[in-house]
Amino acid sequence: MNKTKRILLWAAAALIFLAAAGFGAWRYVNAPYAGSEPVWLYLPRGTTRAALADSLRSVLGDHAGSRVALIYNAAAKKDTPIRGAYRIDPGTSAKDIARRLVNRRQTPVRLTFNNVRTLSQLASRISSQMEFSDAQFLAALDSVLPAAGFTSAAQYPAAFLPDTYEFYWTSPAPETIQRLLDARNAFWSPERRAAARRLGLTPVQAATIASIAEEETNNRPERATVGRLYLNRLHKGMKLQADPTVKFALGDFGLRRIRGEHLRVESPYNTYRVVGLPPGPIRIADAATIDALLNSRPHDWLYMCAKEDFSGTHNFTADYSAHLANARRYQRALSARNIH
Repeated sequence: MNKTKRILLWAAAALIFLAAAGFGAWRYVNAPYAGSEPVWLYLPRGTTRAALADSLRSVLGDHAGSRVALIYNAAAKKDTPIRGAYRIDPGTSAKDIARRLVNRRQTPVRLTFNNVRTLSQLASRISSQMEFSDAQFLAALDSVLPAAGFTSAAQYPAAFLPDTYEFYWTSPAPETIQRLLDARNAFWSPERRAAARRLGLTPVQAATIASIAEEETNNRPERATVGRLYLNRLHKGMKLQADPTVKFALGDFGLRRIRGEHLRVESPYNTYRVVGLPPGPIRIADAATIDALLNSRPHDWLYMCAKEDFSGTHNFTADYSAHLANARRYQRALSARNIH
């Protein structure tokens, strides 16, 4: 074999080797995540490259996670921050996962809350879905809401509406609160504010009455009626005498029977002792309940009592004697079921 042929054969072999190596490298970086379901990768502030590799292996499996970590380390600058929340879908290539991490292209998280009674519950619920802590959330309330016109912490629940929102997991607590407040303010359109004024209420007061109505009944169609009843009492200068406000004052939301000793609790939320509305909502009221109050039909009822059939509905009346008769029937039904 002459020299020229040997050179050509070596060149061909080299090309084949390079092509194979290139194909192998292409397959390596484009290998897809083979899981059957999307997974989430959470990387808090201060995550190191070693911690990133550990998280990748934990979420994607040893082989896929190590592959992404290797590509990331080759592509990312030394000072590239490692942080964020990323949803990784089946079929996503190792190269694309690493590129998202390098460029910090996070996946928005869906932040959801409802059925919240206290600020501590709200902080716990929201912080469990975000990077910040509940303590950071509670501190941020005081840095955002007073400037927005909320004069006390008791009014803070009126700054929020239960719903599902989209955020980046790394959004700071003040920014998160401000965006939630913006959504609440958008709900309180000029038309809704005008409707509240016609009832003699501010938005905070409307949210407070709506919160009591929600605690009084799980029957959604009744909530407008219940809210209007308390509005009637408020306008007549009567004490609201709402049992849920006593439960809130006591911090005991499981009470099923309110007794005399409960009614004596010293608290601005005890509407059996104080005249007027409590200082703020006793839960974060739904937008639908607030709308139900704003659009409620006038009626003359001043008294309500749960029905003795435990249907979750109420007997309403404007006559105190009739109310006492309703109450006696309900108390007898409680005793018959040994509810204390």
